[in-house]
Amino acid sequence: MTTQVNAQLVAEHVDELRARLTQLSPNRTVRIVAVTKGFGVDAPRAALAAGLTMIGENYAQELIAKHAELTPEEQARIEWHFLGRLQRNKVRSLASIVSVWQSVDRSELIDEIARRAPGARVMIQLNLSNEPQKGGAPLGECGSLVEQARAVGLDVVGLMGVGTVGDPVESAEAFSRLVGLASELGIAESSIGMSDDLEEAVAAGSTMVRVGTALFGARAPRTEV
Repeated sequence: MTTQVNAQLVAEHVDELRARLTQLSPNRTVRIVAVTKGFGVDAPRAALAAGLTMIGENYAQELIAKHAELTPEEQARIEWHFLGRLQRNKVRSLASIVSVWQSVDRSELIDEIARRAPGARVMIQLNLSNEPQKGGAPLGECGSLVEQARAVGLDVVGLMGVGTVGDPVESAEAFSRLVGLASELGIAESSIGMSDDLEEAVAAGSTMVRVGTALFGARAPRTEV
C-alpha cells in the first residue's frame, strides 16, 4: 500500500524548502534529493513537476517498479540516487537505472558496482552514529574505500552520512567530521541532512540534503519483506 501524493502541495513544499535552504546557506547552493520511498510513482512525478530531478530510493524493488511506470521522457529527466543498504546481488538489476550510488560502504560492493556499472558515480556512506543497524563504513575506513573505488575506475563524487536521531549536537559534530574528510580527500559532495536535521547539516557544510516527509508527507507503513 502506498500513500497518495498531492502534486500541488509538493510544489508548495519544494518552494518552502528551497527558501529555507537559501536562508540557511545564502552563499552556497544546497541541492535537494527528493526521497520517494513508501510512495507510488506519483511522488517522482510530482517532484519532477516541481523542478526536482534528483530522486532518491532506498529499496531496489521500489525503484525498479517506479522506473518502469514512468514514461521514457520522465525516465530521461530523472537522476536516480540509491540511498538504502544495498545487497551485492541487487546491483545487476539496478545498474542500468541508478545514476548515483550513495550507500557504498564496503569493499565487495565497490567491486560489484565497478563490474556491473563501470565508471559509475558513487558516494561512500559513513556510519556517523556508530549504530550497528544503520549502514555505513566506520570513518577510519573512508580513505581506503575511496582509494579502492578510484582504483577500479569509479567516480567518487561524495560522502554520505545519516545523523543521530534526536541528538542535534552529536549530529552536528559528526556532520562536520564528514565534511572535513570530504575536503581532505578532494571530494566535492557532502550528502548530509534530512527533514529533521537540515539546520545542523547545512551549518556543517552540506551540499546535498535528502528529504522525503517534508515534501510528500507521512508514509504508509512498509509491508514488503
